[in-house]
Parts: sequence; structure tokens; C-alpha cells
Amino acid sequence: MLLSSCKEEVADDTLDTSVIPIQVVRDMAFVQSDKGFIQMRMTAPKMEHFQYAKEQEEVSYDLYSEGFHVDLYTPDGALETEVNSKQAKHETTSGKESWSAFGDVVIINHIKQEYVESDTIYWDRAHQKIHTDCYVKITSPQGVMQGYGMESDERASHAVILKPFDSYSVMQDSTHRIEIIDSLNFVGPPVQRFAQK
Repeated sequence: MLLSSCKEEVADDTLDTSVIPIQVVRDMAFVQSDKGFIQMRMTAPKMEHFQYAKEQEEVSYDLYSEGFHVDLYTPDGALETEVNSKQAKHETTSGKESWSAFGDVVIINHIKQEYVESDTIYWDRAHQKIHTDCYVKITSPQGVMQGYGMESDERASHAVILKPFDSYSVMQDSTHRIEIIDSLNFVGPPVQRFAQK
């Protein structure tokens, strides 16, 4: 039996690059340094790059859908700040650069011993600022602050909550001092010992 058809099949090979990345990088690592000192280290299990035209405008962004980690260092190379989130996005549409981290965002400032927790943080790299309109909790040796909205420098060393509520401070007895035991050779969690002055 022989079959024939007059209709010509045309295959559509175009891909929708608004939902399909044009590049995928696994185990991505990026290091920025100056005069031999590391300024920033960024790692992510997966980076997807999207680029497409929308309403006569070129859209370009990187999506980090499986986690995102950034280390920021002091000018002399000491680790100052860590940023962790479940996802992040780096957009460069219309020549403007914007960063956003979302999903259990935790920023740790090691120098001030502060932890900033929020659902979403925006990073304005050009102005070296971070901000959010979401719920924020800041934990430090002085206590806990929480509220909605925050503005800070990019290293989270001068964070200000815009609409605070239910914040509290840790009061310390001036007759006691805290000795922190060096845990370099200690097996187990760090120990704090209280001693009389």
C-alpha cells in the first residue's frame, strides 16, 4: 500500500527563550579581587541565562534557581558578610543592573555579629545599598529587631528597619563578664563561660 500527501509539513524549530534558557552553567563560581585581595566570591549550583525581546526591548537576566551564596570581604581580605538564599536573579535589561535574592534570605555580618533574615532582598550594586519592603528580623548581641522594610549598606553593617515592631534588647548584668572559650581544638559547639569580675 502506498500513501501520499499533498500537504507539506513545516517544522517549527523556534524556541521560546523567555521560558527556555539560552545558557545553563552548573557549579558556578565567580571571584572578584583587587590588588591580590578577594573582594567578593559568589557560588551557585545552577545558573540559567535568559535573553529575549519583549515589546521591542531586549530582556536579559541570570536566574539562580537552586541556591545562591555570596561572600564579601574587607579591603584587607577578611570575610565580613555572607549572603545565602534559595534563589536569586541578576537582571541587566535596558543597561540597568539589578539583583534580587529571595526565599529564606540570610545575611550574616561577621564583624558586627548580626543576622538579617527576610524573604526578599534587593541589591543596588551601583549605589552599594540593599533594601526590602518585606518582613525583616535582625538578631545581634544587643537583641532582636523586627519589622517591615529595611535599608542598609551592601555589607549589612548599618541596617535600619523602616517600620519596626516588637523589638527587644538583651540586658547584661554589669557585674558579670563573658569569656569566650577558643574552640579551635574543642570538639562540640562553642562554649560561653560567665565569670565574676
